[in-house]
Amino acid sequence: MAHYQVIIVGGGQAGLSASYCLKKENIKHLILDRGEIGDSWKKHRWDSFCLVTPNWQCRLPGFSYDGNDPKGFMLKDEIVDYVKRYAASFNPPIKGSVEVYKTYKKEGEDIFYIDTSIGKFTADKVIVATGAYHIPFMLPMGKKISKEVTQIHSADYKNPEQCAEGSVLVIGSGQSGAQIAEDLHIAGRKVYLSVGTAPRAPRTYRGKDSVEWLEEMGYYDRPIEMHPDPEEARHKTNHYLTGRDGGRDIDLRKLAMEGIELRGQIMDADDSNIIFQDDLKFNLDEADKTYNRIQSNIDEYIEINNIDAPKGEKYTAPWEPTRSNSLPVDLINENIKTIIWCTGFKVDYKWVEFPEIFDERGFPEYQRGVTKENGLYFIGLPWLHTWGSGRFSHVSQDAEYLAQHIINCFTENETAETCLNRR
Repeated sequence: MAHYQVIIVGGGQAGLSASYCLKKENIKHLILDRGEIGDSWKKHRWDSFCLVTPNWQCRLPGFSYDGNDPKGFMLKDEIVDYVKRYAASFNPPIKGSVEVYKTYKKEGEDIFYIDTSIGKFTADKVIVATGAYHIPFMLPMGKKISKEVTQIHSADYKNPEQCAEGSVLVIGSGQSGAQIAEDLHIAGRKVYLSVGTAPRAPRTYRGKDSVEWLEEMGYYDRPIEMHPDPEEARHKTNHYLTGRDGGRDIDLRKLAMEGIELRGQIMDADDSNIIFQDDLKFNLDEADKTYNRIQSNIDEYIEINNIDAPKGEKYTAPWEPTRSNSLPVDLINENIKTIIWCTGFKVDYKWVEFPEIFDERGFPEYQRGVTKENGLYFIGLPWLHTWGSGRFSHVSQDAEYLAQHIINCFTENETAETCLNRR
């Protein structure tokens, strides 16, 4: 069995960032990935996908965005190219097309055993960098719907041409749901959208992209401990907006005025009918409250710091739901041939055989990515430490922290208890 000081499971931007930091310190390590570099962006995003954060926020360790459109939003193929060029810039030790079956420790030993499709490995430390989007989640009620209606998950959506002729029902209005609904609408398809509880954010306000304001205000650097509900923060749906065509708001009310049929959250289904909750107005109002709150926070920041900025225009709702927006949808009468479930993912860490580190949702418990199992770390998760964790903008900070934690443990030959106290 080959032995390494550190094995990283997952070769996306988080795993590569950790590798970069370890390689700088001459830590012998290996990345194991089930695919090839850039695969998750290439194979699990739709054709028109682009970043929702500006290119200038792409700053992986040692490799900040180097293109000529820092305020633009990279398209899918450009993201893949960026990640591949990052890997090429430092040549990480990586084995692709490898399935990791399990990682564990044997009784009385403090090294990790990693069983894979290419054999067994051992390591002093393991970094899990597989993200949090493992198993596409579709509500069980989908099984009641007629087999004549094609059902796919957002992870498998590519383009409008993929959908059968007829109308399309999109379930879920987070970033994926809102953007896919818009993608279908732009292509001239009749779209029904089941609106959930996702918040929304302004694309630009008072002369700048809102991301630029929030970065300047320190929002992305705020640690999880400052959040009023730290545990729930890690599971909240992201704000919906888009970087498409140079970036813009996604306003579901305006899309309704253009012909998209909005409904509340899905409640039940049978062979040919979908029943929705009567919560559409509430969900739209709550999303707008978040939008307005972001604007107000920017206003306050500008005023306190005496910044010269254009006057802001407050959002006012141009459309309100009517009784018809709470009615069930008859799949046959409305000619709905495709349903796209934009309902998120479940985590799958069954291969990490340390049940004591996971909560009741199956999500790992840690402080800044350091778990209570000596030598086991996580990176690339939402709110790993800050709001920016898990993004191109701040994964560098997390990688540098974990690398330093590991280096300290090695160089000082610390006990397990002392290493854990470094959290």
